[in-house]
Amino acid sequence: MLKEILSEAEARMKKTCELFRKELAALRAGRASAALLDRVLVDYYGVPTPVNQMATVNVPEPRLLIIQPWDRTTVSSIEKAILKSDLGITPQSDGHVIRLVVPQLTEERRQELVKTVRKKAEEERVAIRNVRRDTNDMIRELEKEGEISEDQSKRALEDVQKLTDKYIAQIDQIMKAKEEEITEV
Repeated sequence: MLKEILSEAEARMKKTCELFRKELAALRAGRASAALLDRVLVDYYGVPTPVNQMATVNVPEPRLLIIQPWDRTTVSSIEKAILKSDLGITPQSDGHVIRLVVPQLTEERRQELVKTVRKKAEEERVAIRNVRRDTNDMIRELEKEGEISEDQSKRALEDVQKLTDKYIAQIDQIMKAKEEEITEV
């Protein structure tokens, strides 16, 4: 019973870290990345479709993205979707391919992005602590009902704390890496 509770807690914490990593990948940091387009949805025959499911996305240079749609009739709808998105990048098209030039970040914008990253990291730390709280409550409830001993409960609570520390350290590591990427000129 305790192993199931601990493995579920670890799975939830791991999922939180992965979601944080994906969220930060979509954050524009002055260099081109195909992950920038992950949240851009194109209206494709009435169905919102991610760009990467209807085109090939290449990064030939550090500040250039090239989108090559499989269906040439979708070029204009992809352009419109990119313009509507919060990327802040204007697409350039020749009718066959779309080029996105990622502009250099200003110092002010870099500081804003670092603040955003830190805020998101704190939200993820809180989410991990909430998982810890829920798991600890479950363990204490098992002890109260007499299903586990006090020693087992204490060991399980320590294990939950170790998991929490491990995943909060991962969040911090992801945050530091993204901050370095943003502040790199």
